[in-house]
Amino acid sequence: MLLPLQNIILEKIATGQSLAETVDYLCREVETMTDDIVCSVLLLDEDRRLRHLAGPSLPLEYTSAIDGVAIGHGVGSCGTAAYYGEPVLVEDIDSHEYWQPYKQLALPLGLKACWSTPIIGSGKVLGTFAFYYRNIRGPSEQERQIVKACVHLCAIAIERDQRMAERRRLADTDGLTGLPNRSRFNEVIAEVSRREPDWALMLVDLDNLKMVNDTFGHGAGDDLIRIVAERMKQEAPAGMAFRLGGDEFAVIVPCIVTTEPATLAETLISRIKEPADCGGHLIYPAATLGGAKAGAERSPQQVRQNADYALYHAKERARGRYLEYQAGLGTSIAKRFRSVQEVDQALRDNRIDAHFQPVVELATGRIMGFESLCRMTMPDGRLVAAAHFHEAMKDAHVAIEITERMLERIAAAASEWKREGLLFSRIGLNLSAADFHRGGLTRRIVDALAGAGLEPMTITAEVTESVYLAQKDNVVAEEIHALREAGIKVALDDFGTGFASLTHLLTVPVDIIKIDKCFVRRLSDAGGGGVITKGLLDIARGLGIWVVAEGIEEQAQAEHLLSLDCKAGQGYYFSHPVDRDSVREMLEVSNFHPEWSRFVSDRNRLLFNKAG
Repeated sequence: MLLPLQNIILEKIATGQSLAETVDYLCREVETMTDDIVCSVLLLDEDRRLRHLAGPSLPLEYTSAIDGVAIGHGVGSCGTAAYYGEPVLVEDIDSHEYWQPYKQLALPLGLKACWSTPIIGSGKVLGTFAFYYRNIRGPSEQERQIVKACVHLCAIAIERDQRMAERRRLADTDGLTGLPNRSRFNEVIAEVSRREPDWALMLVDLDNLKMVNDTFGHGAGDDLIRIVAERMKQEAPAGMAFRLGGDEFAVIVPCIVTTEPATLAETLISRIKEPADCGGHLIYPAATLGGAKAGAERSPQQVRQNADYALYHAKERARGRYLEYQAGLGTSIAKRFRSVQEVDQALRDNRIDAHFQPVVELATGRIMGFESLCRMTMPDGRLVAAAHFHEAMKDAHVAIEITERMLERIAAAASEWKREGLLFSRIGLNLSAADFHRGGLTRRIVDALAGAGLEPMTITAEVTESVYLAQKDNVVAEEIHALREAGIKVALDDFGTGFASLTHLLTVPVDIIKIDKCFVRRLSDAGGGGVITKGLLDIARGLGIWVVAEGIEEQAQAEHLLSLDCKAGQGYYFSHPVDRDSVREMLEVSNFHPEWSRFVSDRNRLLFNKAG
């Protein structure tokens, strides 16, 4: 009888049937082999407690009562057998000392004797296999052979199950922190959304991890991640803290009736802020949190997206704090998300390129240089300007990626034009706040140019007024100083559109001011457009700063600016932004703008004749 049963059990193990089902089947079949036995299999957990696995003929009240009992000397037959790793036979439960605390559980069920054998695998006790007898007696020789075979089969089944569980655990665990990973997060959030009517999700973004990595090394950064993960694990509901990757974590709140997300968020922020020893460096961690409650919308995908919106908003408006999703928040952020995704894909597809708009010296018509302008080719072939994806540029990561791509394109184009002997001076590169706060901006520009065989003076760094003036620290001012020291001219872009204070030009000098096109449009107005522009030109001239007028669309505007002694201009009147090949064709003909050069030449001749 045993051999066919052994083959069936081995087949169940090999085909991956669950441990509980396999062992339950084994117990049921064994119970048919003798008249008065009841079969039981218990597992031994990591805390050395017995856990019910199978006992098809035992009532739930009994299995529940012994589940979780710590093993030890005198803890019934099974607890003692597991403790010593040796079989324990109790022929009379009523009188045996091992059973005195437990006999009132067994005797009313008609169980009068118990023989328990430890299940041993890889040199350790995995559990116990027990026969309860309805008579006061011990095992027969046949029963000893049955138990010997069953214990062996159980060891095989349990060890395989533990190996599979360990593989699953490793597959579901983040290797650095020991927290459940993104894969497990997806499983748990799906389970919680099915089970709970009111739950919440918090997304946690660890601030300044890159700075720690860059300053103290990746070892310190890994320590920081581990420490923050452990603190989150201690404060979050059990098993509900996850590392999604990089500096991103998540906490699921399974029941907001018992745990208020905002209160938990404050606790997490407070714990995370505690000083941390990371690779011998004292670091003060910080995190930004965004959360969303399920409420009527229980879809895990929607709750996750809402939490994403809240986190994104918090990183912009409330860094280091917790923001919870409110209705309507997603509309503007969703627009930016789509824009960011669009630009990310364009970068991967190599559809982001530099176009170049000439900057013309107004007194001569000479093409002094160019401003590089970002252009994206859409999947349908349309070419769109940066204004189309300006929402994406508010994302620091995207802004940095765009700058890197533009710098690469500028260096390649300028190197090519230089080799061909084409004449031009500098190329403007637009910079964002993210470029300055990333650190090492000057070095990155100098290195990129050097790699293409170019000098730093090839670039003009263009900084908008908002970036130039709106910083509360000295990062931008110090980097502007470094850029100028390296030979890179700095232009203050869109001048006059923000909250300009001319005193800043004394404390943080620049080389060029680019007057915004709104002033150029109003040059001929009866109001003060021309007066303001003339005033700016006079001040800039007194400070030794060149002025470039942007947005020149008509010859009359260029003439007016020339009469005010504006040094240079750019705009559609001279040329739309064009690709690098069109620039080559333009410069191969002449490095002077043909129409404007003729006008200036005729004007100068006329003035000369009048003077004569």
